[in-house]
Amino acid sequence: MTTTTPSRNGAAAATGRNGATDPATAAFLERLRAHSASYHSAHPFHVRMNEGTLSPAQIRGWVANRFYYQENIPRKDGAILSNCPDVEVRRRWIRRVVDHDGVAAGEGGIEAWLRLGEACGLTREEILDHRHLVPGVRFAVDAYVTFARTKPWVDAVASSLTELFAPDLMAERLAAFERCYTWIDPDGLAYFRARLEQAPRDSEHALEVVTAHCLTPDQQDRAVAALSFKCDVLWSMMDAIDQAYAD
Repeated sequence: MTTTTPSRNGAAAATGRNGATDPATAAFLERLRAHSASYHSAHPFHVRMNEGTLSPAQIRGWVANRFYYQENIPRKDGAILSNCPDVEVRRRWIRRVVDHDGVAAGEGGIEAWLRLGEACGLTREEILDHRHLVPGVRFAVDAYVTFARTKPWVDAVASSLTELFAPDLMAERLAAFERCYTWIDPDGLAYFRARLEQAPRDSEHALEVVTAHCLTPDQQDRAVAALSFKCDVLWSMMDAIDQAYAD
């Protein structure tokens, strides 16, 4: 008999009677985690960001364009909720929408990102009206929302597993901003601090769902493909921003 229990890193894994990870599940998890190599933290633009070599205009361009992704995350998660028949999954997944939208004005991740933009010297108006949004970013984000709406809900959950790699990225980004971009008001970095706690929680739940529902080779292949697609979305966004704000 196989059960689902937390692994050492907090993610769920299928284990047998002796507590050992099922070999097939272990191989599946390894295939998912291997995508850390294609995560957008390795993109040259992001590497330069963490090295502290981006100009204020490049930082502002990244913040303004990344906002389009941030404001569409609740729409993506709403699409997953609408397709998901499992009430227990929905009860936990809906926290993602609340995290980004908040429960009242002035709360949530979208508001925190707007404050980041203001701390960088942008106005709310120019962030919200998308005047700086480049076509490649719009296309990539819209493709991600469409994927969540139209693909099987478990595949859409699997696409969110880039969050497995997010905590390290957020910690490095926060340190880089505090060290290298001292012209940015530190209060504007609250979004990054919040994600240090939210991302591990969210990735743990998503991995529990995926390991519980992706049991056949075909299901696992689709999950890996979904994660690969999401990595491509994030990388394509960075390509578009890098080109638009080249020195």
